[in-house]
Amino acid sequence: MLATILAVAGTLLGAVVTGAIQYLSAGRTARAARQQTLWDTRLDAVTTLAAAVSEHRRAMWNRGEAVAKREPDTRIQELKAQSRVTRSAIDRPLNVLRVLVTDPAVRSAADAMVSATYAMRQAHTSLDTLTQARETAVRAYDTFIDTAAAYLAAH
Repeated sequence: MLATILAVAGTLLGAVVTGAIQYLSAGRTARAARQQTLWDTRLDAVTTLAAAVSEHRRAMWNRGEAVAKREPDTRIQELKAQSRVTRSAIDRPLNVLRVLVTDPAVRSAADAMVSATYAMRQAHTSLDTLTQARETAVRAYDTFIDTAAAYLAAH
């Protein structure tokens, strides 16, 4: 009789232990999946923001170049409208990045990149000034990419 009780108790204990291990394993798997989803979403925020800023930089170059070359007002107005569209495309990915990435270095690099690109608006007095502003914006872009890549590699 004692052997039967021990056998039943051993079976029940084995089932409990197996269940606990499976439960813990499922929890680890779920946490890993959440972490991967967060990493993917952060990567998407970084790349979407970078692409939007790059498009706006291109639009600001075209706009500034047209102003510096004194192209017709209709052309300048068309380019201004395009640059307004590309500028507004920056808002959402910048805000997503700010929500998902709390690292001060990444946020600072993102803000510097956006500010340098926005500053191109004031640089249309000459092609040299515009070129310098564009180079500053490109360096800020590169710094952002490097900073974000280091952050994502560590997380």
